[in-house]
Amino acid sequence: MTQRLLIAGGYGIVGSAIAQHVRRINKDVKIVLAGRNPDRGSALAKELGNANTAYLDLENLNGLDNLGEIDLIVAALQDPADNLIQLALEKGIAHIGITKLADEVAPFTFAALRTPPKRPIVPLGHSQSGVMTLVALKTAESFSQIDSIELAGLYDDCEEMGPMTVGDSDSFIDRALVRKVGKWIWIDAIKHPRHVQITDGSTLEGLPMGLLDVPSLAASTGAPNVRFDFIQGESIGTRAGGQASQDLYIEIEGILKSGQPGKRRTVVSDPKGQAHLTALGVLVSIERILGLDGKPAAAGGVYLPETLVSVDEAIARFEQFGVRIFDHS
Repeated sequence: MTQRLLIAGGYGIVGSAIAQHVRRINKDVKIVLAGRNPDRGSALAKELGNANTAYLDLENLNGLDNLGEIDLIVAALQDPADNLIQLALEKGIAHIGITKLADEVAPFTFAALRTPPKRPIVPLGHSQSGVMTLVALKTAESFSQIDSIELAGLYDDCEEMGPMTVGDSDSFIDRALVRKVGKWIWIDAIKHPRHVQITDGSTLEGLPMGLLDVPSLAASTGAPNVRFDFIQGESIGTRAGGQASQDLYIEIEGILKSGQPGKRRTVVSDPKGQAHLTALGVLVSIERILGLDGKPAAAGGVYLPETLVSVDEAIARFEQFGVRIFDHS
């Protein structure tokens, strides 16, 4: 039976990348590119094949009833009222959302407790929709005890960013959730900068954001100190004279499995930029939800990227799409 994937915001910068990634690994999934101006997605739908566009009004979802059965909704846009999540819960549709920060997950969590999901519900308000967390967990495998995890995402002014992404980045000047000495605290981002060393040896000032990587990694590793920072500057790609890349920096400190104290720094760099990497984070969740990886489709429930997908399989997929993951001492 043909599976149907609806991408809300499907012809935007990130939504388009998600659709193209899905089509690269699977020709059979029917893709619906939904938004307020569906004509803008016509060329992409033709390019993808086995795809069409649809009008989407987040304030009135009745029009979606005419589309027939949908297996998975990917919200590549802001859904402030959680209307798409509520629709998914009511209709037994799987849902992925990529915009929720740490202070925005309570409403949908309570909704999911009231109406247990029949299909997977996956909040991917992580750096690059879970890429950072999954790679950090791979780095964490070298440790028997982790004392701190410091994360940073570099955004290059040379890169084209969609309006949703630009709006999201503005939130770093507000408050951020961090874990410090085992306690959860909300801090004023402007008052708590951190200097982040990048690959050329220079440092950039970062400001914390309340991305879901922070609670995800704290829960997964037990680390008493975890934070994510937003930094701006020239990316690895730009410095090499090419296209702006999306660069992520992971630094973990603790006791290595050898019994010695140690620190590991991992860099993730996608030469095709932030939308390409974000869409890869979404792709590995789509594969697992729909069973496109050859395994039975995931059962209903609320998932995080690290509870849904295999770290090793996800990293293999990232690297297949050209992402570089390397140690940086």
